[in-house]
Amino acid sequence: MNNIIARQSIYNSLSILFAFFLGAINTLFLYPSILNEQFYGLITALLAFSNIIQPILSFGVQHTIIKFYSHCKDKNEQNSLLIYSLVFPFILIIFFSTFFNLKYDHISSYLSSENELIKKYVFFILLISISTSYFEIFYSWLKVKRKTIFGNFMKEVYPRLLTFTLLISYFFLLIDIDEFIIFFIIGYYFRLVVIIITSLFNHSLSLSKISFSRDWFVYSGYIFLSAFAASILIDIDKSMISQFLTIENVAYYSIGAFIAALVDIPSRGMFQIINPVVSEVLSKNNFKRLKKLLEKSSLNLFLASGLIFLLINLNISDLYEIIEKLNNTDSYSVGIPIVFIISFSKLISSTTGCINSIITNSKYYYYILFFSFGSAITVFILNIYFISFYGILGAAISTLIVLTLFNILKLILVYNKFNIHPFNKNFLKILVLITSLYFLVSYIDFNSNPYLMIIFRSIIIIVIYVFVLIYFNLSEDIKILVEDIVKKIRSTF
Repeated sequence: MNNIIARQSIYNSLSILFAFFLGAINTLFLYPSILNEQFYGLITALLAFSNIIQPILSFGVQHTIIKFYSHCKDKNEQNSLLIYSLVFPFILIIFFSTFFNLKYDHISSYLSSENELIKKYVFFILLISISTSYFEIFYSWLKVKRKTIFGNFMKEVYPRLLTFTLLISYFFLLIDIDEFIIFFIIGYYFRLVVIIITSLFNHSLSLSKISFSRDWFVYSGYIFLSAFAASILIDIDKSMISQFLTIENVAYYSIGAFIAALVDIPSRGMFQIINPVVSEVLSKNNFKRLKKLLEKSSLNLFLASGLIFLLINLNISDLYEIIEKLNNTDSYSVGIPIVFIISFSKLISSTTGCINSIITNSKYYYYILFFSFGSAITVFILNIYFISFYGILGAAISTLIVLTLFNILKLILVYNKFNIHPFNKNFLKILVLITSLYFLVSYIDFNSNPYLMIIFRSIIIIVIYVFVLIYFNLSEDIKILVEDIVKKIRSTF
């Protein structure tokens, strides 16, 4: 089981890394240069509105599947859970779509008050949100089957690849903006069809002996409210910066936050596979196994995120130099401190391992609602003060404080309820490795070509990091995987 988690986590992380690379190309270069500002704003606004609606339509059902699948005693209960996950969102979609159509003129007029272009394409918002809602539901069905690699590719890489393809097609005048929108919708529904076929392959669905549990509805409701609060937390920094500072500061902050989010890639990759595993372990009350999962996930995430943290922050000046040259500006480098602070907050979060999965899938899941709303309210209050005095740096400081504070509260909760924590003897060794390597490599600067310096530093960081990891056996799982990769390379050549 450990090898399955580690292997799929690495493959998922690689997919997310590639997705970030595509996203960077789309966001930083293709969108601004191919679409004019109006159409760029149009696509961004439409996707933002659909992302807000999506949690309402899915109502947390995708998380309900993961929590309760391992509790199902037989095939009939599994089928009941699947039917619930399909029917309940469908009912919400019917009601929401009816309201949407009846009030279409009012909704379109309201949404297009600042941008008249949106009015013509408001239908896009509902169609994309429906597609995304059901995609998440069927992807959860893949997760509980321990088949996350393909689903993760379709979730992370496919949308960015679709956007890349459509932008290139628009650039070469193969499609116009109307066709861009239509093909975007078609692409999302093609993805939905693919994930449906994949998730239900070899699964015989029966409608006999169907029964629904009240616990499913209650859990879905809690997760829905938590997801709604979490969505506020994601975008609140940018919206508050636009209220307190000039609008270009949003761009500086967004780019810095985008780069810093790379540190979170291992966590996102691991979460796809470990979430259903944690749910299964909790359903069996196997707390010894739960402690091992928490320790291993914390150790492996800290190692993986630590490497990315070093690669980003030790190369950040050269990276920003490249970004500014490509965009013919010298303004973006004000975001360098943003990258360090937010990436550091992500690194701290990685040390908690699968603690969110433990809370979400345990009987104490209602605490997630407190953590989500508490985080949103706290960051709002802190932003008022810190952004006013420190600008965009203040928004990053608020994020660091909130993530650190609420991660500590989560650790206290899990220790209090399960008497387990994620830290072991290797944790301090990893901390020393990351700190030492940061200060050692930070002095390497030949004022040379930024591309060459990034490559040179990255090679030094990776070689030393991997050598120390293997020599001191900081993680048995990662050591085995590295050795397997080396063996495959040797056998190939």
